[in-house]
Amino acid sequence: MEEHNVGWRVRAIRGATTATENSIPAIREAVLELLSEIERRNALDFSEVISVTFSVTRDLDQIFPAAIARECPHWRNIPLLDVQQMHVEGGLPYCIRCLIYVNTPSADHPIYHAYLRHAQSLRPDLAVNGGYPSLELSSHPLGSL
Repeated sequence: MEEHNVGWRVRAIRGATTATENSIPAIREAVLELLSEIERRNALDFSEVISVTFSVTRDLDQIFPAAIARECPHWRNIPLLDVQQMHVEGGLPYCIRCLIYVNTPSADHPIYHAYLRHAQSLRPDLAVNGGYPSLELSSHPLGSL
């Protein structure tokens, strides 16, 4: 059987942040900051981005994150999807997450995830320090998991 050396791989970049409130300006600021940080850290080539899924907690309902992303010319032609995140009692409020599927030249190509603002508490190992204090999620049923 002939072996094929395929270098390109589909990979995913994760990110999360929080809005300060349920308003269009606050959600816009959080989404643009998150996308900018992911772009900066990964030096994205937008011709290699496959699609983006945004999720928001149920307390954010003033605007779709994808609508905000489409305001940026380089995100306009990329398939974008918004979904509401499953509600879990005690979960992080005003949370916006994204999952960006991208082609990379190899499986070894570095990927840098971005967890900003209060979302740093979700993945402290992937947090981008920005001066936001961690929120205590110990009231969550899974506690310290």
